[in-house]
Formats: sequence, C-alpha cells, structure tokens
Amino acid sequence: MKLDPTLRDQILSAVPSLRAFAISLSGNVDRADDLVQETMLRALANIHSFQPGTNMSAWLFTILRNLFRSEYRKRRREVEDADGSYADSLKSHPEQLGRVEFQEFRTALSQLPAEQREALILVGASGFSYEEAADICECAVGTIKSRVNRARGRLAKLLSIDSADDFGPDHATRAVLMGHDS
Repeated sequence: MKLDPTLRDQILSAVPSLRAFAISLSGNVDRADDLVQETMLRALANIHSFQPGTNMSAWLFTILRNLFRSEYRKRRREVEDADGSYADSLKSHPEQLGRVEFQEFRTALSQLPAEQREALILVGASGFSYEEAADICECAVGTIKSRVNRARGRLAKLLSIDSADDFGPDHATRAVLMGHDS
C-alpha cells in the first residue's frame, strides 16, 4: 500500500508532539518512544479509517491515549518505585536554575490527577483547542475546560506561582501554567 504523501507528512509532523504527550503520560522516555512507535504502526494499519479533512493530530493523539490507557491497565501489576528513590538514583542533579525549575514543574505536573494532567498537556502544551481535546479524551468540552482550570490552579499552588513572571523565561511552561490557549 502506498501512503498519500500529504497524509505521510501530516503523520510525521505530529511525531514530536506525540512524543511529548507520551512522555507526559508515561513519565518514561523509553515507554514514550514505544508508545509513539506503536501509535504510528496502528495509524498506518488503520489509515483507511482516518477521515480526510479532519484533524490528523487529534486522531493520532486519540490512538496514543488509548494505547497508553491499555498499557496502563496491563502494567498496574508491575512493581512501582513508589517513593521515587530508585529513579532519583538514576538521574544526574540539575546544575542550572532553568533545569531546577523544569524539574520542579515536572514533579508538580506528576502530582496532578491523570485526567487533569492529560487535559492540561493537550490544551496548554500541545496546542489543541478545548473541542479537540474533548474529542481526544472522549468527554464534554466543559469537562476539559474544568480539568484544565483545576490543573492550572493546582500547579500554581504546588509551585507557589502568582504570575508567569514567577516561573522564569520558559514560554512553553508559561503557556501551560497561565492559559495562553484557545
């Protein structure tokens, strides 16, 4: 089967965002890369079910999210590193303020309920509209708006942030925290 070049380009252009979303969901780069690879395989195998004229990224994000949910259910029985001590022993400590802030942000993000984290990443970091995020998460637009609002409020409390200026120069992080979305 020969893939239409336009579809191929749409799929490939979504890979960086898919990877970032997969990392935010799984918290593990290797698992995230596996999720993205499996998403690509499933998308290609089911490209006939993609409806031309609809949002390719949203379709791919839905596939990835569903894969993650299935994998999560399977992996619940695995032994977890509950207190993070093992994971901490594998990391090098940050040397610059930006790295420290980013690590604090990732830690705070990981403390959000999964539904809030997912909604915030889709809307705040991946650039999806509330409507697109609602389609991906298979819920109402109002639910997504509520989850994003709660997530932003919780992150601001966890990070002791009163305004975007309190966090530093990282524009992507500011967008997630302060609501520069649709």
